[in-house]
Amino acid sequence: MPAYFTPELFRFLARLKRNNHRDWFQAHKDEYETYARQPALRFIEDFGGPLFKITPHLIADARPTRGSLFRIYRDTRFAADKRPYKTNIAMRFPHRGKDVHSPGFYLHLEPAGCFAACGLWHPAPPTLLKVRTAIVERCDEWRKVRKLVNWDDANRLSRPPRGFPGDHEFVEDLKLRDLGSAIELTDAQVCGPKFMATFAAACKKMSPLAAFLSGALGLKF
Repeated sequence: MPAYFTPELFRFLARLKRNNHRDWFQAHKDEYETYARQPALRFIEDFGGPLFKITPHLIADARPTRGSLFRIYRDTRFAADKRPYKTNIAMRFPHRGKDVHSPGFYLHLEPAGCFAACGLWHPAPPTLLKVRTAIVERCDEWRKVRKLVNWDDANRLSRPPRGFPGDHEFVEDLKLRDLGSAIELTDAQVCGPKFMATFAAACKKMSPLAAFLSGALGLKF
């Protein structure tokens, strides 16, 4: 299998980080198309098959806009950081009709910072309540998948959430406000001919957690 991405992707992103302004990006937009956007769209299109083997309920949407590929443009309307461009390439593979916060798979490409992930990042309170309730009501199932949770737990409550027992077996898990799993990837893996298989294997490994979170939200997996 030919490689989807080349070292030129990471060189472009590193240069964009040093020159994060519109004039530079417009002058190098053809590089973004050649080394980042078009290879990412091809990868998304081809990942549809491996993804279906893991679950038929997540989608790989290769549309140029409003699909699996995140925009390179940052939303700076309410941000103190006014740099206009993201310095990574990101893709999401969510439940059909659900937004980025659904417990699907995620791919992040950044120089020396690539990873595959799944989970719930900053979920809304009603969503988090459903997950916490599932942890309490489905302890045996949670016990099997919780070892996959490895996101930084700095965003954790200092006390048990209201309405949940402070002496519960999984009280520390109930305090989490983000729940997810991530598997690091090297730049060499991303640029290698086996990257599709590598990413699919990472998603397969994380799929029990994605399945639990999906079930907690009433979604099929």
